Amino acid sequence: MAKFAIILLAALALPAQALELKPWSGGATPRLELSDLDGKTHRLADYRGRAVLVNFWATWCAPCREEMPSFERLRASLDGRGVVLAVNLAEPESRIRRFLDTVPVRYAVLLDRDGATARAWQARVLPATYIIGPDGAIRYRHLGELDWSSPEVRELILKLLK
Repeated sequence: MAKFAIILLAALALPAQALELKPWSGGATPRLELSDLDGKTHRLADYRGRAVLVNFWATWCAPCREEMPSFERLRASLDGRGVVLAVNLAEPESRIRRFLDTVPVRYAVLLDRDGATARAWQARVLPATYIIGPDGAIRYRHLGELDWSSPEVRELILKLLK
């Protein structure tokens, strides 16, 4: 029992960036067509040719809130070659806007008003993030918090763009 407790504590102490991205094996890329907070419709197909990170999140999810600034740093470092789409899971717009007043981001925040998109993407745990290649296919998925601005993640995304 003591060995199990030590292993569990060691696993919990790992930094978020030590977690690896898992190659996607869940089938074809689901459709994504959602409106942002300004009413503009975003379609995944509109971003062909670029790497896209689709992140499912909620304001009540502490790990979601923690990783949002790292998405912004990654987005800025990719010089337009990568896109972040943050899909909020069925929260009122007023709550999302209040949150974004405290954590400003320059990427699209989309509204999954009924959770149907999250279900289609198999996002059962938050945060859930999918890396889409320039061809529109999901390449990787990560469940849980991660430092998305780490050199390892940036390098992986740049390799997708070659």
